[in-house]
Amino acid sequence: MTQAEPAPSPDRPIVFRGGTVLTMDASSTVLTDADVLVVGDRIAEVGPRLEVPEGTQEIDARGGIVMPGMIDTHRHMWQTAMRGYGADWTLTQYFVWYYLEHGKKFRPEDIAAGNRLAAIESLDAGVTTTVDWSHNLHTIDHGEAALDALRSVPGRFFLAYGNIQAGPWEWTADPAVRALLERLRDDADDRMGVQIAFDVTGDPAFPEKAAFEVARELGIPVTTHAGVWGATNDDGIRLMHENGFMTPETIYVHASTLTRDSYQRIAATGGSISVATESECSAGQGHAPTEQVLQYGIPVSLSMDTSVWWSGDMFSAMRATLNADRMAQHMDAHLKGDTITHLRLRAQQVVEWTTRGGAHALGRDDLGSLEKGKKADVVLIKNDSSPVSFPLLNPFGHVAFQAQRGDVHTVLVDGRAVKFAHELVGIDLAPVRREIESTIEYLKGACGEETWQQGMFPEMPDAEAAILDNPYQYTDYVDEGKRAGGEERVLGR
Repeated sequence: MTQAEPAPSPDRPIVFRGGTVLTMDASSTVLTDADVLVVGDRIAEVGPRLEVPEGTQEIDARGGIVMPGMIDTHRHMWQTAMRGYGADWTLTQYFVWYYLEHGKKFRPEDIAAGNRLAAIESLDAGVTTTVDWSHNLHTIDHGEAALDALRSVPGRFFLAYGNIQAGPWEWTADPAVRALLERLRDDADDRMGVQIAFDVTGDPAFPEKAAFEVARELGIPVTTHAGVWGATNDDGIRLMHENGFMTPETIYVHASTLTRDSYQRIAATGGSISVATESECSAGQGHAPTEQVLQYGIPVSLSMDTSVWWSGDMFSAMRATLNADRMAQHMDAHLKGDTITHLRLRAQQVVEWTTRGGAHALGRDDLGSLEKGKKADVVLIKNDSSPVSFPLLNPFGHVAFQAQRGDVHTVLVDGRAVKFAHELVGIDLAPVRREIESTIEYLKGACGEETWQQGMFPEMPDAEAAILDNPYQYTDYVDEGKRAGGEERVLGR
């Protein structure tokens, strides 16, 4: 197969031939040398040496992994317009920049620019469903722009409507916002879902109650940042529970600094946690709650949070999650003088969380696995030009630790190819680049060059202590070596 081969036609069935198939069904069945047949927008069959309809286009999956499209349940897509800008931020600096100061400068077209780029980036990395945790929609025009941008890209998205510039009890009462939410709720387009996104501060007056009541009235799920150090805590969970607003559809993002009581409330009410480990490790929300979700049996999905800091692919999410959990497990043992001999979190589990787990969190059980009758969101990981592509021994470990976005060969959404032979299909990046460049030029001008540079490169904290004195000096070592047998022995010659 070469890049010159045309991308699969939307009006022909497609069969992936001879791959290692991660079905991600209830048993996480793995099939070797197997096929996946797609007819229309559905998985028609999965199995070895399938008979296919005449005219079916074949994709050679030998040496590759065929898996369901990955699902990101929490990404602030509008911030992708500032990709990498906040690489050295703390969570406090993030809050100051976006919540208190410069986030207010974003125009509708800037929201659209970030959303469009993030949406394309998702597809390129094999993320077929992405939740746009869109919490800077401070006018209805911003909301419409966010939605239009998502609709311009052939992926599957959820618009989680939010507005950090006002209280959720205020903007959910806006008739224009309610009309947009109702329109999304009632649309028959299953490639665009809707959520309401806001946080619960723990204020005893529980002002967020009004927003929950709107969500309940409209029948739209709530997604909320919970257990974020210094921002949201157990009081918010308690208030939600006592007022009956914890439901199986609720997604708790991060949930990193909660107590046993809060995890039990989440488990008892059937909600799920979106773990964003790269974020939790770097920004300081708290340690990724992987131990707790396993301990309490809470459903889990994974997410990337924002490309203003980190990567936007789920390979990074899986890798970071495994690494963080294992580091914590080892360090807990070391503090007790013990050694871990068996790991609790396995590669298979994080692959489940980024596929089937995401589908469950979003109430889309027609996604997240390769089973007959389910939606044909399919990813082929294959890169014959890479020495990392073989040998393929542990497919779950390969996805979680070896693969990268450059290894994503083919991506189908609703049975239509959006990436093929490592190239995006029908997507021209040139106008997207110009759109982003225009947004960056505007934001730099609105902030001023000095503020822009200071925001990107925060001051280093004052050193509290000088470098410790070292009693061991290399010159002393060399002198002793000479006395012991000459310079050549010291330098290893």
